[in-house]
Amino acid sequence: MSDTHAPRRWKSCPPAVASWLRGAGLILHAGDVCTAAVLDELAQYAPVTAVMGNNDGPDVAAWGAPETTVVTVDGLRVAMVHDSGPAAGRLARLRGRFPDAGLVVFGHSHIPLDVASADGGFRIFNPGSPTDRRRQPHGTLGVLDIADGQVAGAKIVPVT
Repeated sequence: MSDTHAPRRWKSCPPAVASWLRGAGLILHAGDVCTAAVLDELAQYAPVTAVMGNNDGPDVAAWGAPETTVVTVDGLRVAMVHDSGPAAGRLARLRGRFPDAGLVVFGHSHIPLDVASADGGFRIFNPGSPTDRRRQPHGTLGVLDIADGQVAGAKIVPVT
């Protein structure tokens, strides 16, 4: 997930979001949490890995969120960053920035996106925002199924 924007947009975990989190093995938050209390709340559902967003402050950094991170999930290297830059050239740019990753999860735009490279060896994924849909029809989160070093499934789920 990304861009929860608490406490302005996220007062507590919305029921539709909680229903998806209950089955999660890991929660990835791609920044703009805005308060570390959200990360503590999410950690009640599953372990959390988060990165800093442009609206995050010292409490989110103190919680342990770096600017970028790379984690290995069931053999797949997953990179995370909040702002992926302009839409033009994004896939190639992120592949160059994180050459050892098979997946990059990002946020910032609030626009859900799931794009794989032509060779299938690299994917970029923006789950959108569950609470601040901006010009999107729904608030969303992303669900990734990672198995045996690859993305076995990915979907953007409307939650509003």
